[in-house]
Amino acid sequence: MKTLHGRLLPQRLLALFGLGWLLFDFPLLRLWLAEGTVFGLPLLPVALFGAWALLIVLLAQLMESAGARH
Repeated sequence: MKTLHGRLLPQRLLALFGLGWLLFDFPLLRLWLAEGTVFGLPLLPVALFGAWALLIVLLAQLMESAGARH
């Protein structure tokens, strides 16, 4: 029998996919096309790598918690 977390894992993975889709979708990326900088780096690459890192951390946390329960 699957645990509650086991049944929710596919839904959480789909939600994470949706978050990634939204973060890398063009309308949201237009927000980062400003002339600003972060520590001397252009805003768009910093935002892209930050969103990418966030998705990796969330996926790792989700998969590690799923592996710990099995």
